[in-house]
Amino acid sequence: MGTVRVGLSGWSYDEWDGGFYPDDLPDGERLAFVAQRFATVEVNGTFYSLTTPDAVRGWRDAAPSSFRFAVKGSRYITHMRRLDGVEGALANFFAAGVLDLGAMLGPVLWQLPDTLEFEGGLLDRFLDLLPADTEAARRLARDHDDRVESPSFGPDENHRVRHVLEVRHDSWFCEEAVRILRDHGVALAFSHATDWPYVEEVTAGFVYLRLHGPDEPYASAYGEAVENWADRIRRWHQAEEPDDAVRITDRAPPRRRERDVYVYFDNDVGGHAPRDARRLREVLG
Repeated sequence: MGTVRVGLSGWSYDEWDGGFYPDDLPDGERLAFVAQRFATVEVNGTFYSLTTPDAVRGWRDAAPSSFRFAVKGSRYITHMRRLDGVEGALANFFAAGVLDLGAMLGPVLWQLPDTLEFEGGLLDRFLDLLPADTEAARRLARDHDDRVESPSFGPDENHRVRHVLEVRHDSWFCEEAVRILRDHGVALAFSHATDWPYVEEVTAGFVYLRLHGPDEPYASAYGEAVENWADRIRRWHQAEEPDDAVRITDRAPPRRRERDVYVYFDNDVGGHAPRDARRLREVLG
């Protein structure tokens, strides 16, 4: 059975104090506060630097076991190496503690820079490297180098690892990219903002929606439009599509009885994200 998870793109926002967060809430309790109210959150810190097992265990212990952490892939891989020659960097990323989330590990989000143009061979090689489950991730992680000071490979049980690609350069919105993503079972993020194209091409057995703001990215509210998003989310969850789906191809999506749908509000400036996420959760029931 598919599940709809609504959450936030991060939790370390000082300006949410006194609005979403109580004035007297310690910084160290923000994640637990979010996890009591939503079903998932994106981890931004892993984009900027390698994490540590202690940090990851702290996240895990702050949330119920049903909670899911979507972990953002390293910008060293996406922005600096630009997906090329990243075997060692991937090993370091998975060895640094991410696998300690165990079953609470949600999708891994690979956000590409808006200057990176599509090249089919490069994409195919990169996706070939991505582990499909935690057993494969552990094997990959054991090739880490000394940049990982305290490697950790997580619990012994095996769980699938889902991957998501968020693209922003126009050249990625093509049939070849869709074909390669579908071949690897990697989701193309539905990434809504005014600064880059928006598409709703289902390339995996789940949907990953990022809502950056309807007007000014990161700083505008969805307001009543949340109800329209709820309608689309219901259709995706039911393994259908909206009648006006924004597609690249006319290929039928991968077949499912129901889909998992992950929804993240990234319009954090002004505290719009938690307000919109709370409203969406209420509308979805």
